[in-house]
Amino acid sequence: MNKEKLGLVYGLGAYVLWGLFPLYWPLLKPATPPEIVSHRAVWTMVFCFIILAITKSLKSTLATFKRPKVAAKLFTASILVSINWLIYIWATNNGHVVEASLGYYINPLIAIAFGIILLKERMRLLQWVSVSIATIGVLVLTIDYGRLPWVAFGVALSWGTYGLIKKQLNLGAVEGLAIETLIAFIPYCAYLIFLDSKGDGRFGQGVSLTILLISAGAVTAIPLLLFNASTTRLPLTTIGLLQYITPTLTFIIGVWINHEVMSTARWIGFFIIWIALFVLAYDLVRSGRAVDNSIT
Repeated sequence: MNKEKLGLVYGLGAYVLWGLFPLYWPLLKPATPPEIVSHRAVWTMVFCFIILAITKSLKSTLATFKRPKVAAKLFTASILVSINWLIYIWATNNGHVVEASLGYYINPLIAIAFGIILLKERMRLLQWVSVSIATIGVLVLTIDYGRLPWVAFGVALSWGTYGLIKKQLNLGAVEGLAIETLIAFIPYCAYLIFLDSKGDGRFGQGVSLTILLISAGAVTAIPLLLFNASTTRLPLTTIGLLQYITPTLTFIIGVWINHEVMSTARWIGFFIIWIALFVLAYDLVRSGRAVDNSIT
């Protein structure tokens, strides 16, 4: 298998696994979203540090703390990824999978907005067209929901801001995630100890649930490792197009497996956003550029 084909396998593996996340998190019930996020962070840290130790990257990763500005940004990134995880897991465990998928559909558009507003990048004509069409789609969905789709915006804004910070840091994904979860280790551990002291913790209450909670670390890190392997083997344009696999699988799970309500107006809103993304994808291919939408 040549380099590009292997990269495609890795990329497909990463985005398919991310897209299947809504099937995994409900298995951790009756653990609450805060408890799931806490276990996810703790065991992700353990898994990442094992990988870093195996690859002999642990010392260089920990040296990041010697750079105060970098450490401060990683602290902010740790807060943002925690918010993203909490919203996403709450959504998947409370019947809002479709709205969560919307968040990752509009995330490339959020990334473009950040590029314009914060990085002073210039939008191309087709990007303007895409953003305008997507705005109409969001308005339709807002009218249908009777409220702003806050789950979608929460997912997109937290992940978009997180991605912006990580882009500025230019650290490896595993190294960055290891430090972020290490920074949050004490409050997460304290929360889990608090739950256990009250008798409300689910860890150790059953073999299968305990194994699933521990496995959250590997479930989080493995797609990230596959994604990293794909980015070194594939053109950015291909990576940019593969990113739409994840929200599409999430949408399918929400509609056809979880049977979430999809009114006619909701279908219309999503269809408009899909048109916007098609325009963006066409611009992506034509320009040879990509919008990073990796998911942890």
